[in-house]
Amino acid sequence: MKITSFYPVVMVDDVTEASRFYREELAFETTFETGWYVSLRNDGGELAILDRTHETIPEGFGEPVRGLLLNIEVTDAAAMHARLVGERRLPERLTLRDEDFGQRHFIIEAPGGVLVDVIEPIDPSPEFAAAYATA
Repeated sequence: MKITSFYPVVMVDDVTEASRFYREELAFETTFETGWYVSLRNDGGELAILDRTHETIPEGFGEPVRGLLLNIEVTDAAAMHARLVGERRLPERLTLRDEDFGQRHFIIEAPGGVLVDVIEPIDPSPEFAAAYATA
């Protein structure tokens, strides 16, 4: 068997608000849209937004998103931080910082309680460099 696609589907209360966020703030484009489901695409990947009360969700599983962190890699995390947090005033949950494991990043909160980790890969410290697999 070959997997032909893999992407997260985020269940939310307000599909319109959530999909607007990903389009306007992170430059995703709509590939399919109904009132209860929106499929989005960016050069780097795909994401879908689903009304958590839709009939296709099995009984007992239509809970709001919790514990989900979406990673979005960019070429300039500082510039994205200036735009998303500085200009757009989106809720920042982790300030911009460099990590020894090889990331410059910050975390914002998207509609529906989803955390979005905006990441710029940077050189890791020697301690962490050894943990990376070689191609």
